[in-house]
Amino acid sequence: MVEEFRPPFGRGLTVVVAVLGVVVVVVAATSDIGDALVTMPWVLLFTACCWAIFWNPRVVVADGGVRLVNVTRTIDVPWPSITDVETRYALTLVTAYGRFAAWAAPAPSAAGALRMTMRARTRAVGDGEVEAVTMGEIAGTASGDAATIVRRRWDRLRSDGFLDDPRLEYDKPPIHWHWQMGLVVVVLAALSVGTLIAA
Repeated sequence: MVEEFRPPFGRGLTVVVAVLGVVVVVVAATSDIGDALVTMPWVLLFTACCWAIFWNPRVVVADGGVRLVNVTRTIDVPWPSITDVETRYALTLVTAYGRFAAWAAPAPSAAGALRMTMRARTRAVGDGEVEAVTMGEIAGTASGDAATIVRRRWDRLRSDGFLDDPRLEYDKPPIHWHWQMGLVVVVLAALSVGTLIAA
């Protein structure tokens, strides 16, 4: 079973930016096609950056481990390497390889945490008792919700005995750099500057 966490705000923002970009290009084209040609690379550049920063990042939880898809790279963290899950600044996996934070799951700001209800800032610990949680653990926040998904799977694997004798398969976790997206941004940036100079 695969569970994926991707904050809805990022997807909404990317759609808004893309729609506004199309509107800008269409409006420019109605007055002067030259303006539209100058504007289009900039619109594509901003949309691509928005997609890379806000839409694409996610946390994927599977039986083999946790995949952190960040802006510049994807990190595959196997379950046996995980020693702790933190949420102080963002969902952060503490592992035998080091610490890896999830871009898609930042902790809320102090102001955002204060807006949460008191019930959201506590959690049940058994026998009808509750305890306060840190800002990053609050339910309904990106870091809190992502951490809940990760911990739930991690606890299940440990209780079933799959992590009783953890062994690391790799010297370091598999990391895949997003060079294709970087290339797209560089090309669009060059086109944007070029069309501006040519105009």
